[in-house]
Amino acid sequence: MMILVPFLVAVISGSIVLLITWGLIKKNFSLPIRNIPGIVTVIAANVLFYIGFVMVRGFEGVAYLFLAFFLVGFAVVSFLMAIVMEKKLVGTK
Repeated sequence: MMILVPFLVAVISGSIVLLITWGLIKKNFSLPIRNIPGIVTVIAANVLFYIGFVMVRGFEGVAYLFLAFFLVGFAVVSFLMAIVMEKKLVGTK
């Protein structure tokens, strides 16, 4: 449960981040605007890492660290999605 619940929370919030990124790509926003959901996710993961490592500590803090780790994974996917889709959109014009 200590790994499954943070993973489930990260999947739900990460899918929302990916949907927002996809919507920004479909509306043809510039690359810095498309990267905003990923940047916000990385900032949130850093805050969760700090809370889990410094404030909570112990086994309860490890759940925050797992959540931060999975959120960074979704942020990387969001960044890659924004960059790859830009290259596809540029190639089709």
